[in-house]
Amino acid sequence: MVPDIDSHARRVGLFLNLAGERRGEFQSACGELFNRLLLAETFDGAQGMLARETVDLLVLDLEGHEDHGDLLSAANLVRARHGAPVLVLCPYSKTSWLPELMGAGPLSYRISPILSDELQQAVGAALAVPLDAAANAQQQLLDKEKELRDLLTVQRSVQRALTGMDELQLMASQICVALCSFPGVRHTALFHMKERGNLRLEAQESRNHLDLVQLLGRGDNLLQTPQHDAFPPLLAVSSGDLVLLDAPEKGGDPMLAMGLHDCGVRMVLAMPLRSEPGGPVLGAVSMMFDRPLQFSREQFSCFGSLAQFISFGLAMSELKHQNDALAGQLTQITTTDALTGAVNRRHGENALDNEIRRARRYGIPLGVISFDIDNFRSVNDIYGYPCGDQALRTVAHTVQSRLRTSDTLVRMRGEEFLIIATHTSAIDALKLAEKLRETIASTELPGCDAVTISLGVAQAGPEEGASTLLERLDAALHRAKRAGRNCVELAMAS
Repeated sequence: MVPDIDSHARRVGLFLNLAGERRGEFQSACGELFNRLLLAETFDGAQGMLARETVDLLVLDLEGHEDHGDLLSAANLVRARHGAPVLVLCPYSKTSWLPELMGAGPLSYRISPILSDELQQAVGAALAVPLDAAANAQQQLLDKEKELRDLLTVQRSVQRALTGMDELQLMASQICVALCSFPGVRHTALFHMKERGNLRLEAQESRNHLDLVQLLGRGDNLLQTPQHDAFPPLLAVSSGDLVLLDAPEKGGDPMLAMGLHDCGVRMVLAMPLRSEPGGPVLGAVSMMFDRPLQFSREQFSCFGSLAQFISFGLAMSELKHQNDALAGQLTQITTTDALTGAVNRRHGENALDNEIRRARRYGIPLGVISFDIDNFRSVNDIYGYPCGDQALRTVAHTVQSRLRTSDTLVRMRGEEFLIIATHTSAIDALKLAEKLRETIASTELPGCDAVTISLGVAQAGPEEGASTLLERLDAALHRAKRAGRNCVELAMAS
């Protein structure tokens, strides 16, 4: 049934706004719709008028109201109506107040600024009485059932999308697809706050050919764009509040409004993402609709819950990536020698055992080279331990730069190192050792004389274990020392 205004009814209205100009504009636009129109400039004044008279419609104009105390006073006025009609005129920058006011009682709302004819229609709709009250109540019940089904569908879709938190971008894309299941949604986007305040577009799903990167001119550092106060998702991040824009032109950026209109966008809802109340904003999620809608308290509540779910997903994804990074750092700490960057002895011995077993299983050669820095104690004694440490680092980095990615450099003890060279025969290991010896001998060390290294080379035998192989290498290294240092010796076959 189409509601109609009873032209014979005696209607009293109450309009509240602190600015006399706003009160005059409302009286000029809508005064004829009431037999009496009361005008209030304070919440206390409006409370007194409601206490003295029966008011058919309370119109709360929130333009100019800023602080939390104003919100509480407005909620008290809605609560005092006990279900009687309330119309809220809300600036789009203050739309986060709407769910709070709906918690105090039923109301209808319009996003301001609003044209005079639109304001008259809104007031007329708020005053209208249905021709068939029973039929109207039945229709409201059916509408509420459909609304709850739609909310349940999108909630389940978002919950399924959150199972992919191992991969942030994939999860973000799935969330955007899930949000598009809500009726009227033609575009969704998820924005994520990265390091140093960099807000970037993580994912978007478009059913209307809208590309936000093209519209905004970039996909990252979005808070630095000229549209940061006009585009609801960016405003939601900077303000930390829900933003509802029921007409793109109300955002104050004509070019942005034109771009949205060209893609059929008539309304934008944006919600900030934070993992806990009052916590830092992690980003925002936006839903763009092909028509303006009036949201109910239940819908606002569901959207808030969805934003909370998504926030948890983002936080858990970030936490997992941080844990993975810490695990990698811990592995690096527990397997790497802090001074030289080479693999430490414990991990190196395990690697040698594994490579010996692999070489034995597949019948491939395994070359092993042992070397140490000649007269290293003299370097420490003459030039000091800092210079000695620098010599160890330089030798290790120089050797490492000459190895293949499949080779492993191990610091065994003090100035002694081991190279595990996979798929390498004794002859090839001997050639590699000679190149390393020549390279180190020609490498300059800041603060002290150049150093040399002595090397022992071996190929793992078919049935040889790590301990026997290391004994042969140690013997070859000692022969190189006795031969005058700065030379290479091949280990005797076992």
